[in-house]
Amino acid sequence: MKLYFAPETCSLSPHIVLRELALPFELIRVDNKTKKTAGGDDFLAINPKGYVAALQIDNGEVLTEGPAIVQYLADLKPEAGLAPANGSWERVRLQEWLNFITSEIHAGLSPLFNSAIPDQVKAIFKDKLYKRFDQIATTLEANDFLLGEQFGVADAYLFTVMRWNKFFGIDLERWPAIVRYMERIGSRAAVQSAIAAEIAHA
Repeated sequence: MKLYFAPETCSLSPHIVLRELALPFELIRVDNKTKKTAGGDDFLAINPKGYVAALQIDNGEVLTEGPAIVQYLADLKPEAGLAPANGSWERVRLQEWLNFITSEIHAGLSPLFNSAIPDQVKAIFKDKLYKRFDQIATTLEANDFLLGEQFGVADAYLFTVMRWNKFFGIDLERWPAIVRYMERIGSRAAVQSAIAAEIAHA
């Protein structure tokens, strides 16, 4: 498999999952501005959407969208327990979390990268995010991870996007349960190796 990534983007999530599962893969960096891979290939020919993550599997098929990719990967090694079984109520809960992270956290943080948006407008986005962080903190005050006591693919995704807060001066100390969660996940060997590998490819 080939994982197309860019540093400090949502592609870190499937990268972490690949390493958690010890699956063989090739890491290929994409320049988000030029849409060229590190090898000079046209990334738009691989993923016409133009953004990472993209996972090319061995038969040549390309899968995009982080929540779909991480579920696909988890199902390759169901015994690892990174996602509940397909068709189970717990799997629906996982999908609920993945959709929440996508629509409320990922999409909520993304506009803050746009320097053309006035600070007053960014403050509106931040206020909404803080309400969502309150909801996440409530879950994490009761559980070590989003679905209970076991790390899973939703945690890889939430950890990835919550790391972006540092770019916007958002201090997570207001949510101690989230701070502990980020430290808990950041200490995992697969997470540390994924981050190190992306830095090495920078």
